[in-house]
Amino acid sequence: MKYVVLIMDGASGYPVPLQGNKTSLELAHKPYLDALARRGVMGLSCNVPQGMEPSSAVACMSLMGYDPVKYYSGRGPIEARSLGVRLNPGEVAFRCNVVTVEKGLMKSYAAGHITDAESHALIKTVNEKLGSDRVRFYPGVSYRHLMVVKNGEELLQAECTPPHDIPDKPVVNFLPRGNGSLLLNELMSRSAAVLKDHPVNLARIAAGKLPATTLWLFWGGRKVDDLPTFAKVYNKKAAMTSGVDLLRGIAYLAGIDILTIPGVTGGLDTDYAAQIQGALRALEDYDLVIVHVESPDESGHMGSLPEKIKSIEQIDAHMVKALSEYQKHPLRLLILPDHPTPVSVMTHTPDPVPFLLHGEGFDSSGAIGYSEAEGEKTGIVMAEGCSLMGKLVF
Repeated sequence: MKYVVLIMDGASGYPVPLQGNKTSLELAHKPYLDALARRGVMGLSCNVPQGMEPSSAVACMSLMGYDPVKYYSGRGPIEARSLGVRLNPGEVAFRCNVVTVEKGLMKSYAAGHITDAESHALIKTVNEKLGSDRVRFYPGVSYRHLMVVKNGEELLQAECTPPHDIPDKPVVNFLPRGNGSLLLNELMSRSAAVLKDHPVNLARIAAGKLPATTLWLFWGGRKVDDLPTFAKVYNKKAAMTSGVDLLRGIAYLAGIDILTIPGVTGGLDTDYAAQIQGALRALEDYDLVIVHVESPDESGHMGSLPEKIKSIEQIDAHMVKALSEYQKHPLRLLILPDHPTPVSVMTHTPDPVPFLLHGEGFDSSGAIGYSEAEGEKTGIVMAEGCSLMGKLVF
């Protein structure tokens, strides 16, 4: 038996009044996903424990079979592990976005979804100008980067807001505040001058693209311990494919191997077909592969209903179709979002999401398609999303 977990990041959402009160999942044409839902077990899964942030870090840790209440201790350090940055005692890591602020408003939490090459050049200059023996900046993927501070545990007392939570809002109301915020605000303020006339930004402006006007620091944390290995907990050799540092970081912590598949990104330009074909090839060497796709979440943060529908349809046409047609080994599937990213609020929410278990041992629960409403109709609720992995590999 082989196993695939397909995480459609942020694919769930709220009903859209102007679209017949249907969600993105209901509006998308997804024949393969609907067909699997009719044959498998549908329900709702609560992947964000009560009181915890509805981040992908928390929700995806649940989907990988680990209880975030027990194991989660901050997102920055997880991304550090993905980048090969190991924190020493007393060091803290913060997520460091390059963002676009115009007229005091958060215009883009992703600097217009800047490319790796462009943002890496910016972070290199930022590190040269703002880095020190105490503070270092590390390049990540697209707009997502990392800052590490020595003797920085007091910074963790600061209250920070993710930039994707404040689209088109005055940033002055959401700057880091409270104890420990002084250095964070200083670095964010100084970064604006460093980035203002950078050649990358001048070229982007000339091309009609949004410039990266400042750094935005949030999601800080201290060194995290490795999780119990996935192989030890579930007796399965596992791998993951994702274009996002965060997911790769959790995989590192859990002893899950990372697949390198060309064309896999954390954006709307990802190569869906290449990712799923690479994952299926990996089943020759692994018992279980986790496939994480970021594009529905990116579309939700953009507030773009057409792009979110398109991303779901691309997942269905390229990825779910390939899973449906796979015959080389017996295959069990777990397919679901980690959390909702409704286009109406443009950020994550902690609501339950529809899950689908399909394959040998899973009989139809009576759903007629894959959606939030169909999951709710079955009456099946997983109060702890971290228990789904055990249901899959029983």
